Amino acid sequence: MIKSVIFDLDDTLYDFTSAHAVALRRLTAYAGANLDLSPERFEALHRDAFRRQKERLGSCAAIHNRLIRCQLMLEAAGKPVGHAPEMADLYWNALLERIRPMEGAIDTLASLRFMGLTVGIGSNMTADWQYAKLKRLGLMTYVDFIVTSEEAGVEKPDAALFRLCAEKAGCAPGECAFVGDNLKGDALGALDAGMTAFWLCRSPEPADTPDGVTRIQSLFELPALIESHCPQRSHDR
Repeated sequence: MIKSVIFDLDDTLYDFTSAHAVALRRLTAYAGANLDLSPERFEALHRDAFRRQKERLGSCAAIHNRLIRCQLMLEAAGKPVGHAPEMADLYWNALLERIRPMEGAIDTLASLRFMGLTVGIGSNMTADWQYAKLKRLGLMTYVDFIVTSEEAGVEKPDAALFRLCAEKAGCAPGECAFVGDNLKGDALGALDAGMTAFWLCRSPEPADTPDGVTRIQSLFELPALIESHCPQRSHDR
């Protein structure tokens, strides 16, 4: 019986991809106006900084640190590193301004809480910005616990992050469901950790779904599927 449902956040409960694109355009404009960097040069610097950040830091939450990434870009371009904090703030503020809950996100989380389930977040990110996103999205009130890769010390699909989610949920991995948009990191990672795995794949095109993983195209599908795993649960919330 499922007792807890854990969600990835980025591109699962809100559209990170489009918000990131807007934030990156803001950074590109800043670099052009203040650092005399062309869009092409900025893109190349950003791509290389991300590569070097991952190579140096490995599988840890600091690879998502925008301040470090901006610092690396400025150093490589021979520009004053004092711009880095302003650039990082510009990126995150632009992203937060853009984000909205995915269709069905609030209703789904509210329904799961009404069913008596706990709701968690399991995310590859630093804690500070995930809290900021959840508050901005209006989802914080529905969340019982949060696990970030910053706290877990590893990134999905490492089983340690999923085990920490189950620990915070207060139940066995087999009593947890995990929902995310990334097949390898979210769905297969959860499955390997012993959880019920839901892959949120919004594409209307057919997709190969590994054995043991349930594909959904909308968050609206989730409560009924979860209910099928715990039909005897009373609605006590």
